[in-house]
Amino acid sequence: MDFPALALLEFSSIAAGIEAGDAMVKRAPVSKIQSGTVQPGHYLVLVAGDVASVQEAFAAGKDVGQAALRDALLLPNVHPDVVRALGGQRQAAQADALGIIETSSVASAILAADAGVKGADVALLQLRLADGLGGKGLVYFQGLVADVETAVALSASIAHQQLVRHMVIPQLHAEMWDNVNGYGRFGQHFGWESA
Repeated sequence: MDFPALALLEFSSIAAGIEAGDAMVKRAPVSKIQSGTVQPGHYLVLVAGDVASVQEAFAAGKDVGQAALRDALLLPNVHPDVVRALGGQRQAAQADALGIIETSSVASAILAADAGVKGADVALLQLRLADGLGGKGLVYFQGLVADVETAVALSASIAHQQLVRHMVIPQLHAEMWDNVNGYGRFGQHFGWESA
């Protein structure tokens, strides 16, 4: 399902995150709330719905959880591909180039993904968040080299202080495409159970 607006708050305290999430849904009638723990001991609260409700909920969450707030985002006009990627949808086709954005927070990765798909003719291949990444975010774009370069540049500028690394890889080898298009955890290649 697509939503016109999305907000995410990332807390360094689980207790503060739960309190803030409660305040958010008490303040405004959002269409959806998802919350829970992620590595390394952070708490995420994501709300979606109409713009006014999401803005009100976002303000409430920031007010209540401000001391433990690690990062936050408010997207009043979120790109539908970002919403689909958050729901786990992946695009799995080999393309001319792969663009990678690696961030130190979840919120900055979502912002970067939104900026990239809005600003360039690229597909959002994957959006991976926190778990199995030590709290980091990963964004993968695919498309023509020039378009991927534009998306990566836009995304990197949005993520700025939370940016760990960014790059464009033209003509990624087919075997690496197979690995990138998978779920990304090394142990899954060997049938190891994820922790």
